[in-house]
Amino acid sequence: MKITEENIGSAGDLSAINELVSKCERCALYKTKTKDVPGVGNENAEVMFIGEAPGKDEDLQGEPFVGRAGQLLTELIEGLGWQRKDVYIANVLKHRPPDNRDPKPEEAEVCWPYLKKQIELIDPKLIVFLGRHAMNRFFPTLQISKSHGNAFRKDFNGRKQVFLALYHPAVALYNGGMKETLQTDFNKIPKIIKKIDEENADNNDNKQEQQKLI
Repeated sequence: MKITEENIGSAGDLSAINELVSKCERCALYKTKTKDVPGVGNENAEVMFIGEAPGKDEDLQGEPFVGRAGQLLTELIEGLGWQRKDVYIANVLKHRPPDNRDPKPEEAEVCWPYLKKQIELIDPKLIVFLGRHAMNRFFPTLQISKSHGNAFRKDFNGRKQVFLALYHPAVALYNGGMKETLQTDFNKIPKIIKKIDEENADNNDNKQEQQKLI
């Protein structure tokens, strides 16, 4: 089925996005997929995690981050006192690239409207990049080795969106020393959310004060 950007832009909820992904032929990856992997989690999540693409386990189960790297991600999420159902997890690509190769630029480009619409619908306070591919979709010139653990803002979807770059959990599976770095960076998430809440409260107070003055 030919899914247009207009179709995606008019989707009213995440279920509608999932339905469109199931029929999508915007790139050739639909020909080799086992299952669609649009995303999973809380549609009102404060935190949204974005990886690069589904792998073998994700393709079989239809859910992002369920393999070994996903198990580590779950462990890190639970370490904050949350559960997977409390956040939203997605990828830049919604179907698995053959042999887990890197996403091609044209594949990421045609999948981009889905991710933008998911972010618009969820409206998270914080978007967390899991790895360089996800980060470079939004910030093409940044390097994950220099940007990990840093939060920054960018105008996105008509608002000032806060982002946090992390290493992909898979890195910690093959380099034990990286797990500590990932854990340290991950533990910044609640602090960033708290700061966002404080800034929002200050902004609301300022608006109310301005209204009183008027």
